[in-house]
Amino acid sequence: MRRVHKALWWASWCWPGCDNQAMLVEKNVPLQSFNSFGILAKALSMLRVRSDADVDALLSNPSLKAVPKFVLGGGSNIVLTGDVKALVLKVEIMGKQLVGETAKAWIVEAGAGENWHELVRWTLESGYPGLENLALIPGTVGATPVQNIGAYGVELQDRFDSLDAIDLVSGQHFTLSAAQCAFGYRDSVFKHQSIDGEGGKPGFGLAGRALITRVRFSLPKNFKPILGYADIEKKMAQSGWNAAAGAPSAMQIFEWICEIRQAKLPDPKVIGNAGSFFKNPTVSLEQCADIIQREPKIVHYPLVDGTVKLAAGWLIDACGWKGKSIGKAGVYERQALVLVNRGDRANPVTGGEVMTLAKAIQTSVYERFGIMLEPEPVVV
Repeated sequence: MRRVHKALWWASWCWPGCDNQAMLVEKNVPLQSFNSFGILAKALSMLRVRSDADVDALLSNPSLKAVPKFVLGGGSNIVLTGDVKALVLKVEIMGKQLVGETAKAWIVEAGAGENWHELVRWTLESGYPGLENLALIPGTVGATPVQNIGAYGVELQDRFDSLDAIDLVSGQHFTLSAAQCAFGYRDSVFKHQSIDGEGGKPGFGLAGRALITRVRFSLPKNFKPILGYADIEKKMAQSGWNAAAGAPSAMQIFEWICEIRQAKLPDPKVIGNAGSFFKNPTVSLEQCADIIQREPKIVHYPLVDGTVKLAAGWLIDACGWKGKSIGKAGVYERQALVLVNRGDRANPVTGGEVMTLAKAIQTSVYERFGIMLEPEPVVV
């Protein structure tokens, strides 16, 4: 009898134009290297998506179309609390290119599986500035609109043009504009359910339903550096940069941002983590004034809508959590906003330990400041 590797299963079907090649669904796939926390878990089944045709083929098969699915990109924004029972769709669609331009902007397109930081570097090396403040954010291109990533005064929505996606229920291919993505602070249409939890009312979301295949960015031809953050100003001063030297280039800002992030944040390849674990909360002016009376040194940023953004890392640090651990889950010594894996590859942190630590931090911050911090990662 011919032996078949127990971790693989070949779907016994083909689709038009597949040249009799079968779609490979891998079984019991270790996910430790596919999540930046390094949590030990496995996908009971996983399909690598390298083209639109892979998704079309999947959805044309009755036995696979109906199963629950989980879309996985770079794994930089998830906490695995156990093995993933849904069919994991590992997005590996590649490619990056200039696809158009207007009088004001270059339109650059990238496959959802491309590494985000490497795309930022490529745009700058190709002469298309605009993404430099978003350097060194971990993850893949396809995840960036889901989270509406942001850093140092720039959010993805500021540079977004449109995206292509496939509806995993209907199989429909569709394109969304920025307005249709409903971007908010670390939020988008992709983080909300299509059915409201209360009474089963129709919702506006695409959570768990859409697989993003490509994203297009509108990068301004009239480059204006965004420098209004203390860390950047400090780095400029350390570099001897002043007004007489003129505005720094996009590549110079890129290099500064990389240096800043590397000094403050752990490299997931060395210390497992999911980046910033909590969102920076926003409060009213009155709430902020009340907190300042008790905590004059609190880090806060007034917003254009009249609310105030508070630094979640400062709140956590003020509660004494920096450097502390629960089990093998810890708070990073240099940045309290980052939770880290204090185990090793053979005995790593568990998702349960991470969430126990997160909940303890939430409780501390709420008891002291009356603010409930909201986690950024998706808990699976």
